[in-house]
Amino acid sequence: MGANHARVLADLEGVELVAVADADPERVRRALGGRPILGFGDAPTLLREIRPELVCVVVPTQLHEEVAVAAIRAGAHVLVEKPIAAELESAARIAEAARAEGVLLTVGHIERFNPAVRELKQRLLAGQGGRVIQLRARRVGPFPHRIRDVGVIHDLAPHDIDVMRYLLDAEVERVYAESRRHVHTENEDLFAGLLTFTGGAQGMLDINWLTPMKERTLTVLCEKGMFALDYAAQSLAFYENYAASAREGVIASVTEGPMTRYPVANREPLRLELESFRDAAIAGTPPAVTAHDGIVALAVAEALVRSADSALPVAVAPVGVSA
Repeated sequence: MGANHARVLADLEGVELVAVADADPERVRRALGGRPILGFGDAPTLLREIRPELVCVVVPTQLHEEVAVAAIRAGAHVLVEKPIAAELESAARIAEAARAEGVLLTVGHIERFNPAVRELKQRLLAGQGGRVIQLRARRVGPFPHRIRDVGVIHDLAPHDIDVMRYLLDAEVERVYAESRRHVHTENEDLFAGLLTFTGGAQGMLDINWLTPMKERTLTVLCEKGMFALDYAAQSLAFYENYAASAREGVIASVTEGPMTRYPVANREPLRLELESFRDAAIAGTPPAVTAHDGIVALAVAEALVRSADSALPVAVAPVGVSA
């Protein structure tokens, strides 16, 4: 993923890519891609010699705090890939460091920038579907051998936790999860999760590293029909409840109606994310995805892990806005 950040930043208007760092010289070589920029074997050396204005932290989750805090203390605005950290305590220290230094901190919840998600958000805001009843995400694919320090809940679930919060503008009150370990040597690689949001909407997560083909989909069931979104294809469709007739919040009837597929102008979400990071840093405005958003997603992921371990529902404590 770091090489993808370098690729996009290298031709992003208003940004000059000046250096990359990785402990693996071959990764450095590939990330440089023949560009006339500097490569380093570690982040501290890069930060000391270059003093960059923007830094993308794209390292194993367990190293997020170490590298992000170093970049922040070097005076850089920082984008740290999701999850914001391996533990809530680490995430809080990263956020506190950014506040103390007065720099921008954003979290790489890339699906927020998916054009299909943005289109869906606008249609929900316009009231097209009516009240949201349930969101169901399926994020499955083969086991990524690069991931060893966290399980599938921490690595993949934050994507859909964040998107659901964004679409609903609501918080998770409690969770229930079941998980299994089949291929991963230390952590779960399959889980099913249930989220209950303030306002009553239900979120369902079906996520694993065991499926021999990738699927990244989301359905949003509403009173007036159902939206079907494909993250990878950047497509959005609406299946109308033809007989929708809600009175006082109660659905009178549900029958199958016409399907409408909406045009979505496809763009690379990573490019949109990095453009947003650039613009917020230049303007001095809050980022589209805040440290608070990242901490909340991590808090929900941790609650899912505790639920799976205990086989019990787990309440999610509110995260202070200042976090």
